[in-house]
Amino acid sequence: MENAINILKPIEGLEVMSDNEGTPLCHVIRHSHAPSGTTFYTPSTYSQQLGIIKYPSGGTIKAHYHNKVSREVTLTQEVLVVRKGRIRVNLYDRTLKPIGSVELMQGDTILLAAGGHGIDILEDTEMLEVKQGPYGGVQNDKTLF
Repeated sequence: MENAINILKPIEGLEVMSDNEGTPLCHVIRHSHAPSGTTFYTPSTYSQQLGIIKYPSGGTIKAHYHNKVSREVTLTQEVLVVRKGRIRVNLYDRTLKPIGSVELMQGDTILLAAGGHGIDILEDTEMLEVKQGPYGGVQNDKTLF
């Protein structure tokens, strides 16, 4: 696959990959990335928010619950955390043209924001996946190509 993807590395260990029109396709946080404080990496327009929150020892998070808030989600975005193994994520633009790939290893995180994607498993792998639910099955939630 040719690598026609635009890669922005605004901070060491953070990569934002975009198509030729500037649409962000994914955000990668490498396992080595260590911000000095709480940092969120995605715009507030995303249906998934991705960030690292840091707390000092002895700190607390006040007890709370989340209010019922109606939100309209028109695009499923998903987060993958590679807990073990190694994968290659192949990225496609909105026209389904392959434009590049990114390899991830244990501890790396990716938010798949737009376009299409496929994954090659390079080693025995375990991933944590987070996305909007409920999952409607392949027939309703995905278009395979």
